[in-house]
Amino acid sequence: MKIGYFLSTEEYAPAELLAQARAAERAGFAALWISDHYHPWIDAQGQAPFAWSMIGALSQVTRLPVTTAVTCPTTRIHPAVLAQAAATSAVLHEGRFVLGVGSGEALNEHILGDRWPQAGIRLEMLEEAVEVMRKLWDGTFVNHHGRHYQVEHARLYTRPETPPPVYVSAFGPKAVDLAARIGDGFINTVPDADLVRRFRDNGGGDKPCQAGFKAAYAPTEQEGVRLAYERWPTEAIPGELLQVLPSPRHFEQAAQLVDPQAMREAIVCGNDTDAHLARIDAYAKAGFDEVYVANTGPHWQELLDLYQREVLPRLT
Repeated sequence: MKIGYFLSTEEYAPAELLAQARAAERAGFAALWISDHYHPWIDAQGQAPFAWSMIGALSQVTRLPVTTAVTCPTTRIHPAVLAQAAATSAVLHEGRFVLGVGSGEALNEHILGDRWPQAGIRLEMLEEAVEVMRKLWDGTFVNHHGRHYQVEHARLYTRPETPPPVYVSAFGPKAVDLAARIGDGFINTVPDADLVRRFRDNGGGDKPCQAGFKAAYAPTEQEGVRLAYERWPTEAIPGELLQVLPSPRHFEQAAQLVDPQAMREAIVCGNDTDAHLARIDAYAKAGFDEVYVANTGPHWQELLDLYQREVLPRLT
């Protein structure tokens, strides 16, 4: 199994993200995830640099493969523009770039005043957006007049030799079926074997399946729980709220319903090597090929040191 590190743009400033990428490569991680947000989930996280600037900068400080986890190519940024961004990123990373896409959250996508569609429409938009991007990656002039998007006389001149793979994030049955049909890979964050099986059985076959989880490294488990609840209580918010709430203050209101002790299950808290190995093992048993760990709080270097010293050697 490939173990990667997840760069949380919601929590860390640009220079710190680059430092984490360098340190993750030195520690022996095999790849990087990077989130793509306009807002953090809550104000306590405190950051939201432009992911595409960060992806360009990452190409100059690391040779690790980079996957967006995930970009919404439907509302905030037109798919024709994202096609250009992804093509340039693939060139900069010399083919080590994967475009992870999903149907998005209102938190980031409502900012231009567009109506936030229902889930079924968002999946339609996602499918058409991927179609538009793949047409542009062919390098010909594109005219597209679809249900959701219009493109006129557009051509990408800076393109990689091979178009970037598109991995699709999915959590519900319809989304998983779409991922299996149009995706070059599958992205999720829960160790759910049924979802992996559905993806593989409905057309995904042996395509890569990526997953990620969060950790809060700290000297004690209780301190980790405190950090996790302070920075990421949203990890324990259930249902579709993550997709429909429009601002960090709304997530802060919803997080008041979360029991701080729920962080013990949602996030790996503290510094116990076995707890990290157990979480990774859960994803391996569910059928995932790659797992990415994100840190929350100030102790990211200590987390990387733990993985270099104890976690990664035991996995190999």
